Amino acid sequence: MTPGTPPPTNPARPPRSRLLRLLPLGIAAWLVLEIWLLIVIGGAAGGLTVFLLLVAGFVVGAAVVKRAGRRAFANLSETLQRQQRGEAPTPPEKANGNGMVMLGGLLLMMPGVLSDAVGLLCLLPPVRTAVSRYAERAFERRVRQAPPGSLEDAFQQSRIHRPDGKVVQGEVIKDDEGPQDDAQRPDEGPRPPLAP
Repeated sequence: MTPGTPPPTNPARPPRSRLLRLLPLGIAAWLVLEIWLLIVIGGAAGGLTVFLLLVAGFVVGAAVVKRAGRRAFANLSETLQRQQRGEAPTPPEKANGNGMVMLGGLLLMMPGVLSDAVGLLCLLPPVRTAVSRYAERAFERRVRQAPPGSLEDAFQQSRIHRPDGKVVQGEVIKDDEGPQDDAQRPDEGPRPPLAP
């Protein structure tokens, strides 16, 4: 820097959303509420009951996550087999998503009564359907309102919009040997000149 030159200014950071500002406070309130509920249950039913409740939540949550993982792997292998046979992929409305089931299992595995209650709610089919529809609508709305050049805009531009949902099968042929002149290609005759 030369004397008399003003110091460089840093570009202003974009303001954080309200959700990101309140997230640490929400997590702290959740933890305080979980500890308070465990103390209340421990005082009413005893420490052994709280311990058994926590162990049971962990075991049930682990079983739910394991089952959802197996189902996700089976769905993936079925989709790959359908693709190899040339069949149409499973429609999204028939595909059984395991995201909410996995989240429910993880919440059950976390120590706490409130997380167990929310985890059990995530396992109910009506709740899973409602949350997935809400998340899909929110994602579509965000993608539609994306400013040009953003990640959401790139995602929107990369999607193929076909009303019938068919996939066009194709094959990519890559010439690994590079360009060759006519004398090096014994299997073919000379190429005709390109028309202007």
